[in-house]
Amino acid sequence: MSSPQPLFSPEKAPATGSRGMAVTNHPLASAAAVEMMAAGGNAADATVAALFALTVVEPMMVGIFGGGVAVIRAADGTQAVIDGLATAPAAARPDSYTPVSDTWPDYMETEGRENRVGPRAIAVPGNLMAWCQMLERFGRLPLAQVMAPAIRLAGAGFAVTAYLANCIAEHAGDLARDPGIAALFVPGGVPLAAGDLLVQADYAATLSRIVAEGPATLYTGALGREIGAKLQQAGAFLDAGDLAAYTTKHREPVRGSYRGYEIVGPPPPCLGGVHVIQMLNLMEPFDLAASGFASTETLHLVIEAIKIAAADRRAATADPAFVDVPVARLLSKAYGDQRRPEIDPARASAFSARVLSNESANTTHVTVADAEGNVVTSTQTINSLFGARLVIPGTGIIPNNYMYLFDPHPGHALSLMPGKRITSGISATIVLKDGRPAFALGLPGAHRIPACVFQALMNLIDHGMTLQQAVEAPRVFTQGQGVEIEREVPAATRAALAAMGHEVVEVAHVGGGMCAVAFHENGILEGAACWRADGTPMGIGGGLARQGVSFWPDPTKQRAAPPA
Repeated sequence: MSSPQPLFSPEKAPATGSRGMAVTNHPLASAAAVEMMAAGGNAADATVAALFALTVVEPMMVGIFGGGVAVIRAADGTQAVIDGLATAPAAARPDSYTPVSDTWPDYMETEGRENRVGPRAIAVPGNLMAWCQMLERFGRLPLAQVMAPAIRLAGAGFAVTAYLANCIAEHAGDLARDPGIAALFVPGGVPLAAGDLLVQADYAATLSRIVAEGPATLYTGALGREIGAKLQQAGAFLDAGDLAAYTTKHREPVRGSYRGYEIVGPPPPCLGGVHVIQMLNLMEPFDLAASGFASTETLHLVIEAIKIAAADRRAATADPAFVDVPVARLLSKAYGDQRRPEIDPARASAFSARVLSNESANTTHVTVADAEGNVVTSTQTINSLFGARLVIPGTGIIPNNYMYLFDPHPGHALSLMPGKRITSGISATIVLKDGRPAFALGLPGAHRIPACVFQALMNLIDHGMTLQQAVEAPRVFTQGQGVEIEREVPAATRAALAAMGHEVVEVAHVGGGMCAVAFHENGILEGAACWRADGTPMGIGGGLARQGVSFWPDPTKQRAAPPA
């Protein structure tokens, strides 16, 4: 049975190209990625260039003092996950903060917001190390060339988008507390507006210093020692020793299957790969194509699957170096068969939601593919908007506030421990069909990310949507209580779900801007980004001149061969 017509019209248009495709959440970052591929670089070079550029043009979302994960498929079929997630400093202890409450909604809050804003909220960053390792292992261009667009944008400036201006205005009060970050975004007490020029001279100098001294300068070199001293003086847990001790983790992705497609995603401490596959396993026996996109029947099943995953989340969201995570069980078809009978097709069920998370939706995502077959899908963040909401003096660096993700109460799976890696909803996903890439996608959105990826994959595989439709389609989300439903879902459908026992909450959007690439059999790469961010796909077509072509051909050298 064919899927009904979608209930919405996409706001953006996709892009296509035969030689490369970059989809990021800012046009200047997509341009940086395309610049690398046009210069002979591959998808890894383009991804790293885009990420450095995003630290400039999306400074509220991502930075070199943040963390993230990249899922990579090289042209030879090699699959890898580079985990650059942040860790707790050595001086941190389970009781380092004083919680203000033992119950929700203030369970994760602490006195003075110390785990959320300011120097004591900063965890040990992994982004710079992880990006440079990706470049070294999978790329081919030098670091100086890959960082050049970011240095150019930071030094010369760029026009603030309405999206960035809104973020500044929303948090102007916190930004005004730190002189360094206030000078950038709230100069003279007035938040930057759309169209204003944002110049980050100190940050341009820091990026240039990294090129000159190498990325190790932040970890074991002079820059790290200077930053460590400044943060210690400010009262942070983090010091130069933490930077020197930091290591990335190179992990094997988790894998599953859905209707003949192979699903590849990040493993714990990211929960996304596990839970996307878990939810797809729950859905596989249902004929979603027949029930149709956004029908009451389909959305009820989707919501129940998301609730089951939420109930299991705490078991799968911890640093595997500290907690035994039951990955194989959660990924298994047998576990899906065990949980599926708990879904009542006629009524909403109450699954216990054991979720502890302060993970911020303020993240960014990049998906890049090249004509050689290299694919990178990468989600990166400084956690909350503008991270710890300060600038490390003299560097232009906006650090993360990842300490906000640890449970401030001792004795729990997510409690603070020295060296412990943060957990994340990152669900950067590559989908294969018959061993070849079919789709690659991801998005920001914290604990909402897995549910959004889950729905996008069903949009593509079950509902036959175009890539643009799939990334922009209305979404739903729940943790077991209220069900967030985007307002594009018809009121009649929302009412029908409420009648089934769902606590419906109409929202403007669920999750952030999805960045996706589709791989067509004719070699064309298609990119799509959604309206929930400044996402922009850019493709490369055409190519170099045919071998031997010159502008003024010499007729004496162009004679046809004599007849045989």
